[in-house]
Amino acid sequence: MSVSTTKTKPAVQVSDLTKVYGSGETAVSALAGVTLDFPAGRFTAIMGPSGSGKSTLMHCAAGLDTATGGTVRLGDTDLTRLRDAELTRLRRDRIGFIFQAFNLLPMLTAEQNITLPLELAGRTPDRDWLAHLVDVLGLRERLGHRPAQLSGGQQQRVACARALLGRPEVIFADEPTGNLDSAASGEVLAFLRRCVREMGQTVVMVTHDPVAAGYADEVVLLRDGRPAGSIDEPTPDSVLAALKLLGA
Repeated sequence: MSVSTTKTKPAVQVSDLTKVYGSGETAVSALAGVTLDFPAGRFTAIMGPSGSGKSTLMHCAAGLDTATGGTVRLGDTDLTRLRDAELTRLRRDRIGFIFQAFNLLPMLTAEQNITLPLELAGRTPDRDWLAHLVDVLGLRERLGHRPAQLSGGQQQRVACARALLGRPEVIFADEPTGNLDSAASGEVLAFLRRCVREMGQTVVMVTHDPVAAGYADEVVLLRDGRPAGSIDEPTPDSVLAALKLLGA
């Protein structure tokens, strides 16, 4: 089954993607021939029941995991043909990541956490762009604070700034609001939507939360490792109804 999220030029394409864990009688198929386009300049959410393959799909699309078969293309680059060193450079230079656990280094300040990936890559951060991100995210007064001195929402906003500082082609967000309360979740999701609408950023997010999915331009549904439809202009109610039909 093939589902195209839109006719807009895709930022990421996965074709006949398969992922099998284990072998023989114990083999588990997490992805069973998924073909999808994730359009540039759009906010796409991936949803489905537990075990549907949504996190596996994102990890393969982002180059964090190796597919068993099929192809993944970021722009004109086929990730499945890259060597490990090339894949590392691609993730560093062209992809931004936001995770549920924030992944901030506790001994560094907020500003140091934001700039660390670029500095490790030997790149000089664009100070004007950094200042813009800091102001948009409301972090100006928190740059000198370490993670333990920040709320969960502030830590995730630091992670957002870190992901965007290198101006990546795509941001992959894996349950980015899973550790946040509703107020902090709304702030982070509103920022991601603003990045798409005002900055032309591409965002692909895995979530289990219909409210979070309501911030996306489109929801792609998975079931048993296969595409199971999509929802344009989703609302929490329309997402919840679709998930119920999938048995989530």
